[in-house]
Amino acid sequence: MTTTQATATDLIGTARERIDALDGEIIALVQERMGVSAEIQRTRIESGGRRVHLTREMEVLTHYSDALGKPGTALAMTLLELCRGRV
Repeated sequence: MTTTQATATDLIGTARERIDALDGEIIALVQERMGVSAEIQRTRIESGGRRVHLTREMEVLTHYSDALGKPGTALAMTLLELCRGRV
């Protein structure tokens, strides 16, 4: 292995470790979001409202789409499904 290859291997390994750490943080944040969403749903239902607030979901979809484009919409849909279940 050349020095350049070894350096590339080290850089890639370090970057992958960082990605793994970021993925762990993202998962923790999604789990936290799920808990907050469950609290909102429970409160909304207890006060006579509906479990799902479609206007709010559209705001979330727009926010992700504006920030990340079309893939952001798919990501937001996945997050919404995780947090509220299938509609």
